Formats: sequence, C-alpha cells, structure tokens
Amino acid sequence: MSAADVLIPQSQAANLVDPTAYADGRIHETYAWLRANNPFGKAQIDGVEPFWVTTKHADILEISRQNALFSNGEKSPTLVSQAVDARVRQMTGGSPHLLRTLIHMDQPDHMKYRVLTQAWFLPQNLRSLEDRIRKIARAAVDKMAAQGGECDFVSAVALHYPLHVIMEIMGVPEEDEARMLMLTQELFGAADPELGRKTADEPDDPAKIDMSVLTDFISYFTQFSEAKRANPTDDLGSLIANSKIDGEPISHFEAMSYYIIVATAGHDTTSSSTAGAIWGLAQNPGELAKLKADPSLIPGLVDESIRWITPVKTFMRTAMEDTEIGGRKLSKGDWLMLCYASGNRDEAVFDDPDAFRVDRSPNKHLAFGYGAHLCLGQHLAKMEMRILWEELIPRLKSLELAGVPAMSQAVFVNGPKKLPIRFEMA
Repeated sequence: MSAADVLIPQSQAANLVDPTAYADGRIHETYAWLRANNPFGKAQIDGVEPFWVTTKHADILEISRQNALFSNGEKSPTLVSQAVDARVRQMTGGSPHLLRTLIHMDQPDHMKYRVLTQAWFLPQNLRSLEDRIRKIARAAVDKMAAQGGECDFVSAVALHYPLHVIMEIMGVPEEDEARMLMLTQELFGAADPELGRKTADEPDDPAKIDMSVLTDFISYFTQFSEAKRANPTDDLGSLIANSKIDGEPISHFEAMSYYIIVATAGHDTTSSSTAGAIWGLAQNPGELAKLKADPSLIPGLVDESIRWITPVKTFMRTAMEDTEIGGRKLSKGDWLMLCYASGNRDEAVFDDPDAFRVDRSPNKHLAFGYGAHLCLGQHLAKMEMRILWEELIPRLKSLELAGVPAMSQAVFVNGPKKLPIRFEMA
C-alpha cells in the first residue's frame, strides 16, 4: 500500500484538530468516513506532529490493552500543537507534561499512584455514600422542579449535581465549588470562546494550554493540601495530601496533579453524560416512555448516554517499538489518536449507532477507556447518574427541547454547554 493510501485527506484530517468540528457534529461525519474508508490512517496537518488515527472499536481495544507498547508518558497523552509542545518542554526542562496525573503515567508508577485512591472508587465503598448522594440528587431534582417548567438543564442541574458530589468526597468546601467549576470549564474549554479564559496564552491555537488556569488550580490546592496535612479528615483530599509513594511523602507536583485531575474529570464528564441523557430523551419521547413503564431500564439509560455523548473524545498514545496494528506498520515513536467517540459509533459493534436507545444491549462502549487506564471514577459516575434518574424519571411527566442545544468547542473533552428544555413534573 502506498503512502498516499495511508494519508487521510486534508478535508477530513482538518476536522480532527478543529474544536468547532466537535461542537457542530462534523467530527461524527469525519469518523463515519474514516471507519468506512481509512479506519487506521495518518493525519498530516500543519503545526501538529503527524499522528495515526484509529477509529474502529477493535483497534482501540487492541491498543488500549497493550500499555507497555503504547505509552502515555512518552509524549503528550492529549493533542497539542508543535508550538505548545515546544513551549511546555522549554518550561519543564524537556518533559512533555505540565502535570503528572494518572493519564500521564506508565508502569510501574501508574499503578503506584492509582492504588492511592482506588479503594475510594470501588463499588463496596461507594455503597456507603449512596444515601448522601441520593440526598444531593433529590435537591437537584427539586431545584429543577422549581424552574417553572423551563430551564437550561446544563446550568440548572447537570453542572452542579456531580460537582457537589465529587467536591464533598474531596473535602472541598461548598463555597468553593463555583471556583472549581469555573476553572474546570476554563481548562477543558480553553478553545471555546464562551468557556475559555479571555486572557488565554495562545488565543489562536486550538490545542492551547492556558497556564494561568493551571496556576490558579495549583494556588488553591497548595493551601488546601497544607490544611489537610495539618488537620486531616475522612475525605479524599486528606488521603492525597498524606499519601506516600515508595515510603516517601507524595511530591508537591504530583499531589497538585492528582487534585487537579480529580477536581476536573471527577465531575465534568459526568455532567456531560447527564445532560446527554436529557438531550436524548427530549428528542426521543418514546425512550422516556420506556423508562417510566420500566424503571429497571435506568442503568441502560446511564450507559447509553455515556456512549452517545462520549465526553472524552480522544487520547493520544506513543508507540514504543515498531509494530503493526489494523494492517498498518507503525514505527517506534509514532503518535496515535484513539477516537473513543468513533469507536462508540462503530457499525461493526453497535446496531444503528447514531440512535439513542435506553434498552441497547449489549452496550460495550469505550467511553471509560480500557485496560490499565480504565477510568478510576467509572463506578461513581454511573452511580451518580443512576440515582439522579431514579429520583427524576418518576416525577417527569413530559420533556421536550425548548431551543437549540450547543456543544462545547474542544478536541479532548467536550459535551453539552447549553440544553434548553421544557418539561412537566409531578
């Protein structure tokens, strides 16, 4: 096969790095084209290191299960431009990472840091939190009911419910939740003109990193960590602050990184999937009728909304040796983009993949990743959503869109940022 056959056409490759394509749905058109015509092709785009693009469910699984062969730590695990990569390496003395979270680590460090908090997110521990989470969910539903039959579901419910849950687990005071939400939106929505910080460092770079946002996070969590070391309590924040790795206290840099990943990914992706569920139900009243007739379908609603939205759109990996995947020969050092939102609409795995169906079974979505880097908080996210729908669905008489929904502009993590709805509640 010639090099030309491997290359993705510029018209399609451009969408892979364009945040607006993830907002207006063009990315799904590109994914569908790639799955049909070049499911493991190479993108060459000005200003970005060339990278392979994997869009099929099976290939994403194959790469994800081989963590030694496909590294998280060698290069950036998220898409960045060559200019941003060079700037980061200059700032860090050669490292491609401004943070060192679980998504930036390979073995053996990845498992050492993962086990620090893993017990908190296991189902047996989460069961002890269910009553408290249900109380938070009921308050969220009551707030929605008080909106008078019309609201923006994102700003009224979806943003705040999972935020309050994870902040309470971390031990962050409720009065600081608004600050955490703003910083999260500025971090993940840096390229979105409505969400990004107006003084962004690289205003014209779709793969920019706004250092001022990270600086604000670190400033907050430095004081937070000091307080949790001086007066530890029974929360996740205290656990991180007082953790040890190989018998030594966790470093300041890695503690800050841990706080930031939990304080952002711990609610933003759940917010997006929660809003996605209401979006899907508003467009498909028959699906809401199914849920009201059979509440046992609620776990199906949870998984389907996660699949349908797939908040984490992409992750990058680096080949550590020459190898072959999907019929393509890769060289050591090659960069790969795993397109989870494409794998979750792979026609070879999902019947009628663009449809929203609460009774979809099986539903082997990839939204939480796979292998060693399977999302640490997946059980908490699914539990939060299940509890919310157990409280809301029985009270929801009718639901429809009251305007045009909008998705955020972002290549890495995106989801609904506006969802106007009209509803009746008991």
